[in-house]
Amino acid sequence: MTVCLVHGNPETAAVWNRLAPLLDRGPVVRLSPPGFGAPVPPQFTATVEEYRRWLVTELAHFGQPVHLVGHDWGGAHVMNVAMTRPELVHDWVCDVIGLFDQDFQWPDRVQVWATEEAVAAMIDPPVTERAAALAQKGMHEDVALPVAEGQNAAMGECILRLYRDAAQPSMAELGRNLERAAARPGLSIIATEDSYATDEQRRRASARAGAEIAELDGLGHWWFTQDPQRGAATINDFWAGVGRE
Repeated sequence: MTVCLVHGNPETAAVWNRLAPLLDRGPVVRLSPPGFGAPVPPQFTATVEEYRRWLVTELAHFGQPVHLVGHDWGGAHVMNVAMTRPELVHDWVCDVIGLFDQDFQWPDRVQVWATEEAVAAMIDPPVTERAAALAQKGMHEDVALPVAEGQNAAMGECILRLYRDAAQPSMAELGRNLERAAARPGLSIIATEDSYATDEQRRRASARAGAEIAELDGLGHWWFTQDPQRGAATINDFWAGVGRE
């Protein structure tokens, strides 16, 4: 059964380089959202719903349900498919399920992604400076450079559109459907040093989605680049529990 990895912002598929070889199901396919290491189709609006439709189209090509793993905005796209098109998914893994809790509010450091100034500050510096900034925020240096090489104006425009569309109450409204994700086995990864949402919000959203919880103590937002062996073991153990079809 195919494993599909979906990354987020401000990333490209290179962010999976340390984790992908350690996953024990396969083949492993990295699905890059438009603008995030993949071309942006004409008239693509880069809204939350547009990315959901993009992922639905990609998954339909496989002809059978997949193991679906999402990180950051990729995790949000995964949940939006799990809630609306569960027949495309054998099981799902998400590390940002707290985004869909009814009390979630975007942190100030995240809201800046909706501003031209923040996007310009990301894409304008030389690639080595961009890589250093990612590493300083917790991304392993082995993947920071290839990720930074994929950051460009197209990504910046998609970031602006996506975060502006996702302003509350947009995410809270989507979260009303969290129980639908329980139609397929799910794993909610909680990296304890990733503070985008509160622990209460993440656990409450996980329970509503019927998901198992795996707490990764001491790891941050890019947990699977910081400790890929531990991250892969967590996912592989989950897959072992849901069975192979």
